[in-house]
Parts: sequence; structure tokens; C-alpha cells
Amino acid sequence: MFLYNCLNNISDDGLDLFTDSYRETDSVDDADVILVRSAKMHDMAFSDKLIAIARAGAGTNNIPLDECADKGIVVFNTPGANANAVKELVFAGMLLASRDIIGGNKWVAENAVDPDIAKTMEKAKKNFAGNEIAGKKLGVIGLGAIGIRVANAALAMGMDVYGYDPYLSVGAAWDLSRDVHHVVSADDIYKTCDFITVHVPLLDSTKGMIGADAIAKMKKGVCLLNFARDLLVDEPAVLKAIDDGIVKHYVTDFPNPTTASHKGVIATPHLGASTAEAEDNCAKMAVQELMDFVENGNIRHSVNYPDCDLGVCSTVSRVAILHSNEKGVITQYTRVFGDENINVADMANKTKGKYAYALLDLDSPITPEAVEKLSAIPEVIRVRVVK
Repeated sequence: MFLYNCLNNISDDGLDLFTDSYRETDSVDDADVILVRSAKMHDMAFSDKLIAIARAGAGTNNIPLDECADKGIVVFNTPGANANAVKELVFAGMLLASRDIIGGNKWVAENAVDPDIAKTMEKAKKNFAGNEIAGKKLGVIGLGAIGIRVANAALAMGMDVYGYDPYLSVGAAWDLSRDVHHVVSADDIYKTCDFITVHVPLLDSTKGMIGADAIAKMKKGVCLLNFARDLLVDEPAVLKAIDDGIVKHYVTDFPNPTTASHKGVIATPHLGASTAEAEDNCAKMAVQELMDFVENGNIRHSVNYPDCDLGVCSTVSRVAILHSNEKGVITQYTRVFGDENINVADMANKTKGKYAYALLDLDSPITPEAVEKLSAIPEVIRVRVVK
């Protein structure tokens, strides 16, 4: 029996996927795996029993990834599960920036008791006239699960779409419409586009990427959209650009006291993934990842360990070894199996930065002595007998 703990409310559509081999526990210390959404985990103490954490969402800033990796706790996320929800909100943001829907709605609320509102609105509506997005140039920076959906949908809306991603994967390239102009520099987007939307991860290299230098290259009247991470944008530089008449609107899903009340800013309260469908999709994906890891040792969509997949084990035994990515470790653990007269039928060893993960299918049961010897290797962080 495997025990799971939910630090936040997790959709029943996901939890219902757990078989009878799993049971929920209220105790974090008793849990084999944890499901989480936004709960802060940096100050938590993790028991030796915990083997995995699944974030029902893409961002993992609320989880101490390095600490988990050092303890042999695999952290999963659910990239792409909320992609459609974010895509739709991006289009809502573009429409709010193009048509003064917010201003018009406020006018209606303010004049709700006017018995002649039907007449007065015909005069008032000219104050809220806007522009159509069809025919406008949209720049999409980051062509991952969300960026591709935005780019392809924008084409269907009649927009002229430019995409930039120096790390575009083969799979993503297949999904991206051939009608998207694939540019080799973000500068081409800055100089060309009427709307610019950012969909990249927050890294040292991307922090503040939309700053004064980038804005200086943009067209007057550009609309910037940020539904990815707040720190991707140098907000003081953007607010100055709004005041200077360069940026028409900054649409963000990450309001703060500075941006929330600034003229030209359209802010939503972090609604990107806040749909019932997205929550269901994230929960289902998180549970499936955990079950595959618990039952087969396979890793898909980990943020602190490499992905590794040997399918369903068809041999007598399977063991997982989480270790430091250093020279000679493979030689050491394969020697242990040789000394214990255990034949390795299949194996995979994958690396990610400082960490590595090995799965080994064995033709005979792994012995307690072998587990002890493997655990004694200095570079080995954790040994788990999967089967």
C-alpha cells in the first residue's frame, strides 16, 4: 500500500485515477508521495519515506528542488496540462488591450440606473472605440506548449505571427504551423510586432529580458503581454515606456502594488491556469506521473532529475539508483551486481546537471546485501527497489 498526501485541494478527476494500492493520508510524514499546487514547501521537513512530489501545474518555485534532489526525492510538474487555459487568457488579454472593453463595462455599471441608457450609450460608445487584432503582427517569444498554441490560434484569428525560440524542440517544430514566421532573434519581434507575448521559463538568462534595451527597439503603441512569470519583465522600464507613450498597454497576470494602479496596465489576478479543465488536466497528469514512478520507476517531466523510462518491468526485479553525476559511478554499481551474481537484463542511466538516475531490470531478485552495498557507494543518494 502506498500513501499519498495532498497539500492543496486536488481535483477528484486526478485522485480517482489512483488504484486500490494507494490510500490518502493526512500525515505528510507518512506519505510516500505528495501532490501540491501552491503550498509553500521550502520550510518543510521531509521524511525519509518520501520518494516523490508532483506539482499540479508548471511552476515549481514553491518547492526546494535542490534539497529534494539531495535527498533523492523526485519532483514532477505537469507542463502543457494548462496550456489551453493560458492560451485563451492570452487572447482575452489581447482583446482587452485592443478594444476598451473594461472602460465600456465600467461606463455601463456607472450608468446602470439611467432609464435612457439605450440612447446615451450610442453617444458614449465612441469613447471606447478600439482596434481589431486581425491583420496585426503578433510576436511569440517561447514556442513551448503554450507559445505554440497561441501562435497557431493567432493565425486562425487572422494575425500575422512571428515566433522566436532558440531551443525549439523537434516535437514542437512539428506542431507549429508553417505559416508562423520563425525568426532567429528576439530583436526581429521587438522591431516588427504590434503585440508581444512571452512564454519562456524564468532563468538567469531570461530574468528581466523585457527591459529598457528591448523596449527601445519596439514600435510605438506596442502591447506587451506577460502570462508566464512576473520577473521576465523589468516592470519599472515598462511603466516608464507607458508614460512615455511607447507601450500602449502592459497586460499581466501578476499584479503588484506598483503595476495594479498604473494607467495602461491591464492586470488579472493570476488566472492563467484557473479553469476547471486545467485543474482537472494537471491533477490527472500529476497522478499518472506519480503512479508510473512508484510502480515502474519511470520518470516523466521531472524538474530535478532526468527523464528515464524502461516501460513496464517484465523481468524478475527492477531497481532504481539516484546518484551524483560523477565519473565511475556506473562501474561501481554494476560491479556490485556482478559480485552478487545478479544479471542485469536491461538498464538506462540518464543525467541532468549534478544528478543522475539509473533503472536496472534484473533476471533475479535483488538481495538485501546488494541494496546495502549499492547504498554504501559514496555517490549514491538513494536506492529504491521498484519490483
